[in-house]
Amino acid sequence: MLFRGSVLYNWIGLFVFLACLTPIFVLTYDVYRELDMPGTVFGADPPEEIVHYLGKWAIRLLLATLALSPLSRLFKWPHLIAWRRVFGLFAFCYAVAHFLAYVTLLVEFDMTSFIGDFVKRPYITAGLLALACMIPLALTSTRGWQRRLGPNWRRLHRLVYVGGVFGCVHLLWLSKGSYAEAVLYSLILATLLGERIVMFSLRARGRQ
Repeated sequence: MLFRGSVLYNWIGLFVFLACLTPIFVLTYDVYRELDMPGTVFGADPPEEIVHYLGKWAIRLLLATLALSPLSRLFKWPHLIAWRRVFGLFAFCYAVAHFLAYVTLLVEFDMTSFIGDFVKRPYITAGLLALACMIPLALTSTRGWQRRLGPNWRRLHRLVYVGGVFGCVHLLWLSKGSYAEAVLYSLILATLLGERIVMFSLRARGRQ
């Protein structure tokens, strides 16, 4: 049986944790290779590639977080929901790493450049709004906050969809050449949001 604290639960938890960390391991190795042989991994603009890499993994993990509930209903395996918090917190961590990489590698701590990007480049604004939506979700992700907020906890955590929309808009607006990946993530988000709206409508009808 899979229950919290069981051996199987702990092993799955370890696997999920390591899987979420794998992109960081890969990035660390790639940075090492880039330093050893410049230009062989990240191309002509390594800082920009690193920033984009972290941002894409933030969106991927956010979509994975949103997909767990529909998948648990589809496969009738409620235990999947137990990993939402892990995926959600990792998505937030990658989003923060993406922002910090942008500030350090691209803006280089220049507040004037940062403000200029915020004003002149809409995709920067969309990205910051996505991160802003994720901050209260990360801070209130614990069971303690869930008890304190009661029904308001679920209402607050619907912000994850707003953050997902801003994240996909951010990726769409900054994409150059090919929009395939950004469009794919947007379609996945639209599907997950549509499924949530249908489930909400069915539950509302059931209460009538």
